[in-house]
Amino acid sequence: MSRQGADVLVLGVGNILWADEGFGVRCVEQFARRYAEREDVAVLDGGTQGLGLVNDLADAKRILIFDAVDVGAPPADMIVVRGDEVPRFVAGKKVSLHQTSMMEVLALAELMASCPPEAITLIGCQPAELEDYGGGLTAQVAARVEEAVDAAAHELAEWGFTPAPLLSDADPSVAPEAVAWRAYEEARPSADAACRVGDARVLERLAARD
Repeated sequence: MSRQGADVLVLGVGNILWADEGFGVRCVEQFARRYAEREDVAVLDGGTQGLGLVNDLADAKRILIFDAVDVGAPPADMIVVRGDEVPRFVAGKKVSLHQTSMMEVLALAELMASCPPEAITLIGCQPAELEDYGGGLTAQVAARVEEAVDAAAHELAEWGFTPAPLLSDADPSVAPEAVAWRAYEEARPSADAACRVGDARVLERLAARD
């Protein structure tokens, strides 16, 4: 969706290669599939772009972020924080799995902007699994995606930017189809065929040394 002249940025961040770390990306993808495009709301799969998102954030008057967040809550718990509660820098325990990059990007974007954003909301989910390299969302976290999208739609409505349901038969995506949720999961190799602990060629050499 177009980002030019948008007042609101709906952003999903995360890494789909690390299981529940991809929660934010899958949420923004589902948001784009459910709601029609409007000129004043930009929808962006930010992935792991980090500093590459600074200009998008600086240009937005209101920002809504989907992300996986680790606050020590039970797995798959939803977390919604707003305004000053969305931490830019936190000493000690990390709150966001992207805190080192994403929260610094938010701070830099605020410095670059002509004025601070009017509103910012983080909609997150406590991950159940992060160490499954190449794995998709766990079932319990995947089950919260639609709830997170509903929460985002409600938040936008509160801001005066009510999204309209997408009525066409088109299947829009904010990401290349090859890594879109449905295609990504359908093409997943079996657990026996997938090596998720390293490069099989390297592992074979290490085993031979032993």
